[in-house]
Order: sequence, then C-alpha cells, then structure tokens
Amino acid sequence: YTPPWPLPKIFRMTKGGKVDGSIFEGSTINTPSMLCVEDALDGLTWAAEIGGLPTLMARSQANLDAIAAWVAQSGWAAFLAVDPTTRSNTSICLKFGADTGLSAEDQAAVSKKMTALLDAEGAAYDIGSYRSAPAGLRIWGGATVETSDIQTLLPWLDWAFAIAAG
Repeated sequence: YTPPWPLPKIFRMTKGGKVDGSIFEGSTINTPSMLCVEDALDGLTWAAEIGGLPTLMARSQANLDAIAAWVAQSGWAAFLAVDPTTRSNTSICLKFGADTGLSAEDQAAVSKKMTALLDAEGAAYDIGSYRSAPAGLRIWGGATVETSDIQTLLPWLDWAFAIAAG
C-alpha cells in the first residue's frame, strides 16, 4: 500500500514498489532515527540503574506529592482534576482556585502572563495549560525531574501569580 500523501522517510517501508527488507535487518533509515534509538536506550539504562519501574513511579509520585503539599497551602492554585485518584503524577495540571475571584477571561490572561514571566526568568518553559483546557499551568513531574527542582519551581509560581494577577 502506498498512501496518496507524502510520508516522512522514517515511516517509508517500501522502495521501488517493494517492501524494503533492509530496514528489518538493521539498516539505518537516517541518522536522527538512530539518535532517537540511542536516546531511548540511554533512558532505559538510566532507569534500570536507579531501580527500574518502582523507582520511576516513586519519583513521579514524590513530585506530585510536593505539588500537592504546595497546593494545599496555596491561596490561588488548585488541581484541575478535583478527584485525587484521577490526577496524573507526570503531567500535573493546575487551575486557578475559586477563591482568586478571577473570571475565566482574567484567568486566561493571568495564565498567559505567568508563563511569559516564568519563561523570561528561565524558571519554567512550556508550562501553560493545553489550549483547549481551562486556564492554568501544566508541570512535567515525570521521573526524569528531581523533586528538589519541583520544590524550587513552586515559589516561582507564587511570584509569577503575584505579578500577573496583581
């Protein structure tokens, strides 16, 4: 089957109208694809060295726990997922709490300003909520993030909110 649209080289499995068997025998498709493979292998090696899946899961949970403790004392932040059993411990999504008194329009403006401030200070990048989600923040809390880095970020969030909502 040849689709009517162009395919990136990495997804092309035919050559001259026939299946390219060399890609199943270790032939390099292109250099970036091999870099991706090597990066994935490095990630798996690192994960195994630190204790495997149980450690990865514990690291992500520790990151969520750090944010949860901060949210509990925050005067403005709340979890987007109200039910704790549905909260992701990797893509941690926050919204503005009801006690901020901000309208939906103001929340969007504050969120946008906060993300710009955090980016300009080098404190956080690409932290804005998804475009179709309620205004707020999205924090990567996966196992590759140190809990100490999450704890360092949290005062920056308060700082950015104070300026953006001020």
